[in-house]
Amino acid sequence: MKHKLLKILKRMVLSIVIIIVVIAVIAVLFIQFSPQFGGKASEEAIATYKTSKNYKDGLFKNTNDVKLDMSLKDMGKALSGFFKSSPNTKPEHDLPTSTLDSLSIINYTGETRLVWFGHSTFLLQTEGKIILIDPMLGSVPAPHPALGSKRFSETLPITIEKLPKIDAVIISHDHYDHLDYESIKALKDKVEHFFTPLGVGAHLQKWKVSKTKITELDWWQETTFKNLKLACTPAQHFSGRGLIDRAKTLWSSWVIQTESDNIFFSGDSGYANHFKTIGEKYGPFDFAMIECGQYNKMWPEIHMFPEETVQAGIDLNAKNIMPIHWGAFKLAMHTWTDPLERFITESEKLKVNYTIPIIGEFVHLKIKKQNNETGFWFRKY
Repeated sequence: MKHKLLKILKRMVLSIVIIIVVIAVIAVLFIQFSPQFGGKASEEAIATYKTSKNYKDGLFKNTNDVKLDMSLKDMGKALSGFFKSSPNTKPEHDLPTSTLDSLSIINYTGETRLVWFGHSTFLLQTEGKIILIDPMLGSVPAPHPALGSKRFSETLPITIEKLPKIDAVIISHDHYDHLDYESIKALKDKVEHFFTPLGVGAHLQKWKVSKTKITELDWWQETTFKNLKLACTPAQHFSGRGLIDRAKTLWSSWVIQTESDNIFFSGDSGYANHFKTIGEKYGPFDFAMIECGQYNKMWPEIHMFPEETVQAGIDLNAKNIMPIHWGAFKLAMHTWTDPLERFITESEKLKVNYTIPIIGEFVHLKIKKQNNETGFWFRKY
């Protein structure tokens, strides 16, 4: 009897080992051959990264000593919180979306305006140019639909197919909720030029974007494009699309300056002194789009809490701030409205001007404040 039980146990162990090996092989093959994971930098490109102050031992670094690895206990909490059904982490109904007409975009010649697509994606129109920022226009921020949660709204303001020619795309970093393979694949032939932090261009080249259409910048580097000044500025975050490529590409915020407007886009970032430094160097800003969502006490250094978002806007010397990185995907365990409620409370307390538009609604940068019933639209969903 004992011998028979031992034999059964061995078979069970062997079966488990085989299953684990099969899963591992499938995962390796998926990562190896799926284009979603992007490309790898060439030796020539890596040689240029080595001249960066932000690059050491084959990895990009934050200015401050930032802890990126969670304990096994915290990792378990994060995974269970992400996959379990938590109350109010998603809206009960699809979020409202204003529809855009391609002709209204093409024929626009007025002052600078932008439209939010949810999360951190924007279409910016300024001085006759059309710019997309972090164009994640897919339905799931993951390498496979089964690995992520769907967008809060069924439709987008406009489909990629209906978008007109795009002068430039600006990308903050390579995480799936900011850099989407399917979106880039559908957009690439419409776009004149891409601007990215160091290393992200390798993904674009893997996805058949010509190297001549890509400009990679390090922190504090600047370039001009059709009379626009673009500055790649610091953020406190990390990067990576696979299992072994963490921090292989740089992450950043961006400054966009025109003759009449000064705009800041935070990308993803924890709160740190770089906001004040950016404000001193490039501010004051007419409009600042600043991360305000997907936070947790388990990763306080790489995402901001809403109160920190408001303080970042003050540090930047921004006349008007818009909370972003919410309204599209569940990537943390807080309720989907918590970022806005806390942000509004802190903004009102500190008398900071803010804007909270509906997805697809054009925002004109000269607006001073939107803290009325329109600005509180999310409370109905």
